[in-house]
Amino acid sequence: MKLLQKKDTYKPSLESVREAAERISKVVVKTPLAESFTYSMKFGANVFLKREDLQQVRSYKIRGAYNKISSLPVEQLKKGVICASAGNHAQGVAFACNKLKVKGVIYMPGTTPRQKVEQTNMFGGEWVEVVLKGDTFDDSYKNALKHGEKFGQVFIHPFDDEKVIEGQATIGLEILEQAQEPIDYLFAPLGGGGLLAGVSSVFKQLSPKTKIIGVEPEGAPSMSSSLKAGELVELSHIERFVDGAAVQKVGARNFAICRENLDDMITVPEGKICQTILDLYNKDAIVVEPAGAMAISALDYFGEEIKGKNVVCMVSGSNNDITRTAEIKERAMLYAGLKHYFIISFPQRAGALKEFVEKVLGPTDDITHFEYSKKHHRENGPAVVGIELNDPADFGPLVERMKKKNFFGEYLNDKPNLFQYLV
Repeated sequence: MKLLQKKDTYKPSLESVREAAERISKVVVKTPLAESFTYSMKFGANVFLKREDLQQVRSYKIRGAYNKISSLPVEQLKKGVICASAGNHAQGVAFACNKLKVKGVIYMPGTTPRQKVEQTNMFGGEWVEVVLKGDTFDDSYKNALKHGEKFGQVFIHPFDDEKVIEGQATIGLEILEQAQEPIDYLFAPLGGGGLLAGVSSVFKQLSPKTKIIGVEPEGAPSMSSSLKAGELVELSHIERFVDGAAVQKVGARNFAICRENLDDMITVPEGKICQTILDLYNKDAIVVEPAGAMAISALDYFGEEIKGKNVVCMVSGSNNDITRTAEIKERAMLYAGLKHYFIISFPQRAGALKEFVEKVLGPTDDITHFEYSKKHHRENGPAVVGIELNDPADFGPLVERMKKKNFFGEYLNDKPNLFQYLV
């Protein structure tokens, strides 16, 4: 009796990645591998940024999308393609459809910001139809699959597809061609895992001594959870702030590859990512989306380890909606311990607010939020007050003064059920 052979796990070959590089060469920008003087000085290392935010669609997603669509048979292309996405993948597919003159249908959640819908329509032009359906990505995904089955259209998966992985892997070839010295560390963001599955496979074959670090948002640790469990895990709930990397379940192919290739997998808090976004803009005039800042955000956790080393961080995209700036700043300050919200119990007498400002607030403390309404005749009236500090160390003395003067009511930062209405 003949035993069945276990099917080998898929891994992108160098030959297939080089074929992908040739296939996408006419539409994909060979983005710079630029040294960051800011981060090189900060960490005492040679830190380089792979600037995929400078692609025409402002993210690396065009690589995988174009490679997949352009590799389909002509007869299939005549039927068109379909995908589901709320962000960068949608724009990559739209751009590819326009260039290849292929009809595409793109399902996006009804909650997708108008800016992203408009960008997708702009890149796709007459070749793309955007369908807003459902409240979440999962809703759009299910509807897109049904549509594709009905009309015989190929579904272009955002990350769990061999041709998509091979397209993203071309970044690895570029980095190694551009680097003038051996690379000691590679930091890259991870959402569904297509990017790291591809790039890590190239590095393991051409630069095996490079340590490869995957970086996830703390609120969506899909790959970290799967690696820990030793099998694919689907998270029941995720924080969707880092929309370019927040998935409930990574790709099966990507999990198998990353489990073998990654040297470390870490998560970074969303607040820290926000601070990196602000630092890149203020210090280097670089605009990035949350997922694009993740790799750089991880450097602090490897500060001692990377001293004197050659380090590459992947800046994956820059599709950041300017209307999110206030939230990004708020999250960064909360993470840094510089923004605090309280319920303050104000005595119902003249001069109470003046006393609070003069006797409780420190000389550099600032009130940035104040919400008060007198609807009763009790001795004390509550107000929701947001206070911005100049130094995290000022928090303890501030609370002590509140309690001493009988103003302290409740601290809201660590009460998520209440806090969500403020931030």
